[in-house]
Amino acid sequence: MRAFASALPPLLSRVSTAALWISGVGLVLMTLVVGWQVFGRYVLNASPSWTEPGALLLMSWFILLGSAVGVREGNHLGFETALHYAPRPLRRAMLLVTELLVTGFGVGMAWYGGHLAADTWGAKMAGLPISQGADYLPLAVGGALIAIFGLEKLVRLLVLGEEAPLVAPDAEPGEIPAPGERSIPSRAE
Repeated sequence: MRAFASALPPLLSRVSTAALWISGVGLVLMTLVVGWQVFGRYVLNASPSWTEPGALLLMSWFILLGSAVGVREGNHLGFETALHYAPRPLRRAMLLVTELLVTGFGVGMAWYGGHLAADTWGAKMAGLPISQGADYLPLAVGGALIAIFGLEKLVRLLVLGEEAPLVAPDAEPGEIPAPGERSIPSRAE
């Protein structure tokens, strides 16, 4: 089990990097689409009908993929002060509950997003010649990635004994790193 847990981070690091790149490309594409919409509306006096739904679809992709990467990297919102002040056994329990909740939330997003996509797949999206179900695919994919990354952190916590990147495993209660300073190296270092 330790070998599997040790082999997981490099593989999921590639998945995370790919999701981040897709997210970045989606942000650039959405900016271009919105720029085209403004140009069409105010210069050509003929706003293209596909730009608004297209921009919203791209935004869904980059937000949900970016959120999944944020979960893996520990950049999502959290109440880390309590972790730093908590004694080590309580800190581990808090991290365990957090990762269970994050994983469950991701599973729920993936499950219901998949159902929404399947239920609306037969309808056409207004303004774009694609299925309405495509609107819910980012929810399903982003949720699946959140669940996978949460599960990875859970496995690393339980099997390898690793804690979240912002929590020093040997930190004394009350020991908080300076703002912007990580107490242990991130996975990228």
